[in-house]
Amino acid sequence: MLIPASSTEYLHVPVAGPSGVDLAAAPVRIAVVAHRSDPIESEWQPAEWADGKARTLIGPGTAIVLARGDYHVWISVDVPGPENITRRAGHLGVT
Repeated sequence: MLIPASSTEYLHVPVAGPSGVDLAAAPVRIAVVAHRSDPIESEWQPAEWADGKARTLIGPGTAIVLARGDYHVWISVDVPGPENITRRAGHLGVT
């Protein structure tokens, strides 16, 4: 995905959960980071479910303001049971 730095919009992240698990009831967080390491706790932002995808608002006036550059998008879903699924979900370019 490629967006301009001046844009404020929802970042949508598709998620495939374990079979039989209703993800809409599971807490979800998204991190957008410029480094290649796993996100640290302060980089995670709350997200919400919309149309089967996780989403969070990014851009000016939000908790995730991005300068021009390349970013890794991460998602973390706390599904019922012992699992907490954390995955790198994609790439975001900001112009």
